[in-house]
Amino acid sequence: MLTRKEIEDIELKTLAPYAMKAKDSRGRVYKEEEHPYRTCYQRDRDRVIHSTAFRRLEYKTQVFVNHEGDYYRTRLTHTLEAAQIAVSMARNLGLNPDLTEAIALAHDIGHPPFGHSGEHELHELMKDHGGFDHNIQGLRVVDLLEERYPDFKGLNLTWEVREGINKHSTPYDRSGCLPQLEPEKSPTLEAQIVDLADEIAYDNHDLDDGLTSGLIKEEDIREIPLWKKISENISKAHPSMSGSIRKYQMVRSLINTEVTDLINESEKRIKGFKIDSVESARSRPERIIAFSGGLLEERKPLKKFLYDNLYMHSRVVKMADKSKRFIREMFDYYISDPERLPKSAEERLRSEGHEAADKYRVVCDYIAGMTDRFALDEYIKLFNPYERMQ
Repeated sequence: MLTRKEIEDIELKTLAPYAMKAKDSRGRVYKEEEHPYRTCYQRDRDRVIHSTAFRRLEYKTQVFVNHEGDYYRTRLTHTLEAAQIAVSMARNLGLNPDLTEAIALAHDIGHPPFGHSGEHELHELMKDHGGFDHNIQGLRVVDLLEERYPDFKGLNLTWEVREGINKHSTPYDRSGCLPQLEPEKSPTLEAQIVDLADEIAYDNHDLDDGLTSGLIKEEDIREIPLWKKISENISKAHPSMSGSIRKYQMVRSLINTEVTDLINESEKRIKGFKIDSVESARSRPERIIAFSGGLLEERKPLKKFLYDNLYMHSRVVKMADKSKRFIREMFDYYISDPERLPKSAEERLRSEGHEAADKYRVVCDYIAGMTDRFALDEYIKLFNPYERMQ
């Protein structure tokens, strides 16, 4: 059996000098004994996987609300796909795969039900009470809301994983950084990989789900240059391929193209910026992990198409509008009388103080923790006059 110390020694010998090593972690808020055969980042990964918030991702929206069908991605399947892409890239670049996986598995843990529409509605409802941001909510989950240990609240994750959650950044996710997590510095290269793995995963798998749903069709994107180039290559290699296999191979090839470009460009930037330590990477104002300029331009038409034709499709927009109403009405219901909250939330309201702002945050936390399915059931119980209250 490999001991933790032996695994840490393997990291020192095999990882790049700019990789974050487990033995160099800044540690946890609450001191704990090290595990005999798992590094601190392996423990963080396992704590995230076993958390209630992680399991709830199974029934939280990616694009299609859970009841739309079993095929479509949820926050959980998206998270697993993003983690797989991130870990593959981390290994190729000599970065720490355990830290990368822990951040990737936790990156969406603060998302409320109903995807970005749910987040926007909660932010609007909370605008006078601190706002709502799913990255900061993710930290609330792992620092406070998960209760599994007798000596502290939360999961007590390492500083580096918490930083990666808070500084998660994509075109759809930009949040403020907490002062104790050094907002003036870039995150580790492992966290930067997660950001772009997330983007690769949701672009390509949303495309897959959009094609499967029929909301978008291949003929609509046939002339988009990046799609056209890959389509021609696949058609030459397999001219008689069936439609369903062709779609899978197209998405697979798009992911491979983007991952390969990202690895090659990031390697160039690491050498060009003379990155030779974790601190030299964190001190750069720009991100080191990046796509090439050429691929960034190639991706733009496809990303615009997805936004205009999938995310803004009338069926998706109608569901988003309905979900905002569900959240708003439930929020108002609980704010008007917090004693209607379940016992666990009521106890937090009493223990965290009695100022008006407290009840808003407690109600927000309760709703943000709901799955789509639970939120829909709760809405029916609260507002359907024929539904029996339990």
